[in-house]
Amino acid sequence: MVWLVFQAFNSHFLSPRNLSSISVDMVGTGMLALGLVFVLALGEIDLSVGSVAGLATVVFARLNVDTGVPEGLAALLAVLTGAAIGALQGFLHARSGVPAYVITLAGLLGWYGLTLYLLGASGTLDFDDTGLVASLATSYLGNPAAAYGLAAVATGAFLLTCLRSRRRRRAAGMPSLAVSTIVLRAGTLAAVAFAAAGVLNAFLGLPVALLVFLAAAVVLNYLLRRMPYGRKVFALGSAGEAARRAGIDVTRVRVSVFVISGAMAAVGGLFLASPTASTIQPSSSPTLLLSALAAAVLGGASLFGARGTTWSAFLGILVIQSIASGVALLGIQAALHFVITAGVLLAAVLIDSTSRRAQRAHGLA
Repeated sequence: MVWLVFQAFNSHFLSPRNLSSISVDMVGTGMLALGLVFVLALGEIDLSVGSVAGLATVVFARLNVDTGVPEGLAALLAVLTGAAIGALQGFLHARSGVPAYVITLAGLLGWYGLTLYLLGASGTLDFDDTGLVASLATSYLGNPAAAYGLAAVATGAFLLTCLRSRRRRRAAGMPSLAVSTIVLRAGTLAAVAFAAAGVLNAFLGLPVALLVFLAAAVVLNYLLRRMPYGRKVFALGSAGEAARRAGIDVTRVRVSVFVISGAMAAVGGLFLASPTASTIQPSSSPTLLLSALAAAVLGGASLFGARGTTWSAFLGILVIQSIASGVALLGIQAALHFVITAGVLLAAVLIDSTSRRAQRAHGLA
């Protein structure tokens, strides 16, 4: 619907060039949203991700530019810095009982201040515009087989996963989807995936940034939805005391969730810094936080916990970035962009709240 509205006002919106740009531009903020899905599933919120993303880029630049640390190692240390920050905040939250939004609000301010200190008087740091990090947002797999192959792999994996799940549910005597329904869903995914591949190939090919984003979403979704760890996260998000009585190590799970959030914030920061080959301006961190949070909620993650997938973040950031692109193409003031995004986010939150009340009324939540 968003695409159709903007296309009606500007015929260039659905051009291969613009859609490819959207697919690249959404990756940085989308990485933050992937981490926030875990925190939201826990029934908490991490307000520090924007500041952590900015600090991670400064750590990378200082290590690489000032001390000569190789880019790969500097990037790894930047991500580990984000993970360490998440571990600290998660530990303080889990051990003290102070709500996570208070701990991470302090983190937002503290890491913001540390970022300003490390930047110094210049206010920004540049790094090699032809290096590894700078190439994250500018590299493409130009062979058409790459994009079409990814579409085929995605469709095949979805079909096999659904059929395997159906077989297991039938063996356990549980309700399962009909084969025709599974085939219909796989066919719909195939149509969308191959159409997207065709659009990307019409420009420069498959963006490496998008490929990394999709890989991260797949891995983290498997961790959250298919592994015992994910079930522990959802258990804590729905009934923390019951989960504790069931033997779940509450402290370890809570800390690990914030470690994931911090690490993904750092990864997102590197992707955001890639196009300009310079550190993220600290002043952008509040906007970055709100965009990432809006993406997670828009896609279906619940602010009340125990619900969400990483594909929630993918769909949500696609909407957010599409709005940003459409507003830019139409020459609309940035202020209106925030108003539109706020309206969409508010609608998503209200729908989430109404749905949760309805489930409770029927004994489903």
